[in-house]
Amino acid sequence: MDLIDDGPEGNTPEFSVSELSGAVKRVIEGEFGFVRVRGEVGRVSRPRSGHVYLDLKDDRSVISGVMWKGVAARLQTQPEEGMEVIATGRLTTFPGQSKYQIVIEDIRPAGAGALMAMLEKRKAMLQAEGLFAPERKKRLPYLPEIIGVVTSPSGAVIRDILHRLRERFPRKVLIWPVAVQGAKCAPEVARAIEGFNRLTPGGALPRPDLLIVARGGGSVEDLWGFNEEVVARAAAASEIPLISAVGHETDTTLIDFVSDRRAPTPTAAAELAVPVRMELIGAVRDFGGRMERAMSQRLEVRGQRLRDLSRALPRPEELLDGPRQRLDLQGDRLPQALSRSVERRRLHLSETAGSLRPGVLTRAIAVEQRRLEDRAARLGPALARLVNARREALGRRADRLSPRQITREIAVGQERLAGLTRRLDEAMTARQGEKRRKLDALMRLHETLGYRETLRRGYAVVRGDGHLVTTKAAAEGATGLEIEFADGTLKLGGRSSPRKSAKPEPPEQGSLF
Repeated sequence: MDLIDDGPEGNTPEFSVSELSGAVKRVIEGEFGFVRVRGEVGRVSRPRSGHVYLDLKDDRSVISGVMWKGVAARLQTQPEEGMEVIATGRLTTFPGQSKYQIVIEDIRPAGAGALMAMLEKRKAMLQAEGLFAPERKKRLPYLPEIIGVVTSPSGAVIRDILHRLRERFPRKVLIWPVAVQGAKCAPEVARAIEGFNRLTPGGALPRPDLLIVARGGGSVEDLWGFNEEVVARAAAASEIPLISAVGHETDTTLIDFVSDRRAPTPTAAAELAVPVRMELIGAVRDFGGRMERAMSQRLEVRGQRLRDLSRALPRPEELLDGPRQRLDLQGDRLPQALSRSVERRRLHLSETAGSLRPGVLTRAIAVEQRRLEDRAARLGPALARLVNARREALGRRADRLSPRQITREIAVGQERLAGLTRRLDEAMTARQGEKRRKLDALMRLHETLGYRETLRRGYAVVRGDGHLVTTKAAAEGATGLEIEFADGTLKLGGRSSPRKSAKPEPPEQGSLF
């Protein structure tokens, strides 16, 4: 017997989960089609799809937010955790997780205070890395041949720089045009600095000796591109000395701290880059005049000293008087001395000639002849004995140089060589056998530990879209699956992959608090 319930809930219509979720979605989107929310940025997630997922919170509540890829790419200031912002968008629901969220179409820092707080945080991080250290800064070249300028090609800044360079000292200038404000400013300035550094010195497009990054004055928002981390790191990594000239004298950006020199204005940057040509010419002339005066004064002082020293020297005539007198005296005594010397030599010759009689010479010759004949008589037998001794020594050595001895030594050497060759062949055969056995053992071990042996035991390898799949979520997200068994491969396909843009990542535990 059936029981009939006539209570008031019996007439209540039934909704499916999707119908109820759709109704709630229509109500929220109808009531909050356009909203502006002020809050602090909490968790920020940037998946590879390019979308940005974040939380907006205050001291009591949290709301999830999502920015699609196109909106995030147009932002001038990217949201960071802890930043106070004003987000503009529309409220909607995400039925897949039964939660509501705001689809952000624009997000801006909540005033200059938020920008300055983010700037101080970024500045402290770069300073902790040592990018502001004075020892990292490079000296500027005194007179660069080529100057690279990173700025807008249509503004008054480049005209002021070129005009000041033309007045002071004309140099070659390479201009890299960039956007100096807006979302494109930071990436273009960073690419310009890196591009100048990649040029080859002396190439078709020569590498500059000095870089100037310049922009006119403006608000904090206008100059914010030069506070981006990518610009600061590019300036710090530049191998070319860099001058930052962003804004007016009172404006300060991150690039000023990491650059090698900071100029208060673009015109001052040109003055720092080159000296004044006319001042150099005047200085050279001044140095030339000082050098001429110094040389003249030095020559005058040396001449005066030479004249003073010459007064203490005697006259040349006085120096020659004494030697001339001694020469005359010696000339008068020379004839008498020659006569006495000739007489002494004649007397000595006479005394020596008296002892040189013919009989004495004849006896001396006879004595020398007898000595010569005696030595000649003894020389013949001595030579004969020497020849015989040498002949006997040669005979003894010839007996030892018999061909039979050499033949025996060759035979013994061949036997030793054959024995060594046989031992070498045996050792090589044994070593090859041992290596072959080790290789076979390693091959068996490789086959045992390889994944194909695992497949033979009943397992399988699953790949999705060409990548190894190890989780259920990865398998569900793949467009096609390929299962490899021990005896072949099975392909499964036909399902399109879900769009990641339609489903934001679930928040982490505790991220909403």
